[in-house]
Amino acid sequence: MTKTPDNAATAYANLQPEQILDVLGDLAFPCDGRFLALNSYENRVYQVGIEEQRPIVAKFYRPGRWSDAAIIEEHEFNQELSAAELPVVAPLVLNDRTLHHSGPFRFSVYPCHGGRAPDLDNYDLLEQLGRLVARIHLIGETRDFSHRPSVEIQSYGFDSRDFLLDHDFIPLELHPAYESVSDLVLTGVEECYVRAGNVDSFRIHADFHPGNVLVQGERLHIVDLDDTRRGPAVQDLWMFLSGDQDEQSPQLDALLSGYTEFRRFDTRELNLIEALRSLRIMHYAAWIARRWDDPAFKIAFPWFDSHRYWEEHVLALREQVALMQEAPIEWREG
Repeated sequence: MTKTPDNAATAYANLQPEQILDVLGDLAFPCDGRFLALNSYENRVYQVGIEEQRPIVAKFYRPGRWSDAAIIEEHEFNQELSAAELPVVAPLVLNDRTLHHSGPFRFSVYPCHGGRAPDLDNYDLLEQLGRLVARIHLIGETRDFSHRPSVEIQSYGFDSRDFLLDHDFIPLELHPAYESVSDLVLTGVEECYVRAGNVDSFRIHADFHPGNVLVQGERLHIVDLDDTRRGPAVQDLWMFLSGDQDEQSPQLDALLSGYTEFRRFDTRELNLIEALRSLRIMHYAAWIARRWDDPAFKIAFPWFDSHRYWEEHVLALREQVALMQEAPIEWREG
């Protein structure tokens, strides 16, 4: 094994290819030297070539984000879905476990699946996605998480706002505008939740967007349950809606046409779409801010500390205030 620093955060920041090949070699993978860093910021994810076999994907977890118990819960949910023959990419069980430790590193290994992003104008594909989401939810509601959080207003909204204001990411002259509009956004989100009423919350993907779906021929593969949480069903649907309401309506019809083949959809949840979009906008900005000490984030998001970005962020939140005041999108059931 390659010697690594004792400090997990330092070791993670300085993770080297030879270390990755060493830990995979310890699991009896005959690596052939082919190595490709994949598009992931939260964790370090690599495609690694294996002699005379398909490549594998090694995922090294960012220290301090999830506990071991929370990661194992994600893996268990993933394996439940895989056992039900859903096309998820589940971690491999090696030496009777899915989460592995090597020095300061925690990692898992996955089979490698290629594919392209889904075409959101393909309504047949959206129906297929709707069916898959419903089947995920049928399994998700059979048990609960013990170690993972929920999609909710406090952490996504209030905590995100407070972190940004407390750490001087927002230009000082934009503080009043941001404080004002974020208050309006959070009030609007709360009002949307009141209109929706007491909707069900259960185990969902929670970060289900086109980038986490791979299309290969007629097959789909669902990837990256790293952010799986408890939440409402619509959280796994709304990120496949794009454009204005006229453009979103047929997309929603296709998704729910497939979804309701397997599971009932509570139409009250349509009140949450713009609220969840608002929370994601706030949470995304705070996520980058929380990782700003990581050099990879400065390279990937060089615009984040620019005045223009924060002006556009405030404008996006103002638009969300207006959208949350409008009637929610309707589903033309049947």
